[in-house]
Amino acid sequence: MKIFFRVAFFLCAGLVSTHLLANEPKEIFWEDLIPKGHLQISNQDAASHDGTEQNWVQPDLNAPVVPELNNQTVTLPGFVVPLEGNSEIITEFLLVPYFGACIHVPPPPPNQIVHVKIKDGVPIESLYDAISVTGVIKVETWKGDMAQTGYTMQAVGVAPFEL
Repeated sequence: MKIFFRVAFFLCAGLVSTHLLANEPKEIFWEDLIPKGHLQISNQDAASHDGTEQNWVQPDLNAPVVPELNNQTVTLPGFVVPLEGNSEIITEFLLVPYFGACIHVPPPPPNQIVHVKIKDGVPIESLYDAISVTGVIKVETWKGDMAQTGYTMQAVGVAPFEL
């Protein structure tokens, strides 16, 4: 009987640790949101700050996404474009690859923007600082006044980005 319980204990412990490892976030970067072999249109360098309507058009609305990322737990660094919240916390934001995207320069293609919601909100000390967001990413479109996204994320954590 002792052997049975010992074997059962180790079996359960192995299953639990395998489950925890499977749910550990995978660190990804912006290039991972673009399918391999796709030539990405980038407007960051060519963006104009003169405010004309033509320069604020989001490029490549049909930019392809990476279906294999759907429902994966990931950590992605980026910058915040606030959408919902108050003076203390934000509960919804766009995560973008560079500072000023969607605000000071035209938005990047949809496969370079993630629409993020975080249930209890999170304080953002400075919108100039890069952060890392952890959560479950989904391959789905979200459209708002500022931009269209190719991904959404239900975040479970936000931390300052560290190299």
